[in-house]
Amino acid sequence: MSREPEPERGPERGADPRRWIADLSRRDPDRSRRDPERSRKDPDRPRREPERPRREVVTSPRTLAPRHPRYPVTREIDEQTRLGEVYMRSLIRTQFRLALFVCTVLACVVGGLPLLFLLVPELRAVHLLGIPLPWAVLAGLIYPAFVIGAWLYVRQAERNERHFAELVDRAR
Repeated sequence: MSREPEPERGPERGADPRRWIADLSRRDPDRSRRDPERSRKDPDRPRREPERPRREVVTSPRTLAPRHPRYPVTREIDEQTRLGEVYMRSLIRTQFRLALFVCTVLACVVGGLPLLFLLVPELRAVHLLGIPLPWAVLAGLIYPAFVIGAWLYVRQAERNERHFAELVDRAR
């Protein structure tokens, strides 16, 4: 049974580089006898290029397989892990910011109307259906503003929850 020579390979992980170099010199007997100075001095002598290890492409049959995290994000949230807490904290923070914004806008409108009527006395003299304008606005017309603000808040809160659900589904 004859043994075929092994194809040349580069140093493998953990292999001693000195041993690899020694193996190369054993495969190429000319290499140990060459005089590097002589090849530099004699320009007519053709130089031999050192042999390079043959490259091999390593592929896996599972390159197109989808990668799933170890735990789905919903499980992280359900088990209240640190990652789940981060996700929930981001949703709660987003909803809280939205609530503060809507409440600030409504407070500025409701608090600004009496200030407006105080600074512009001509508006106090205007009557709407026999009722002074400040009373009509503060007693009746402010409620549609509250309803519109609440409707916008619910719409935006649901949008935030949809974005959160998409984020959680995308992380699966």
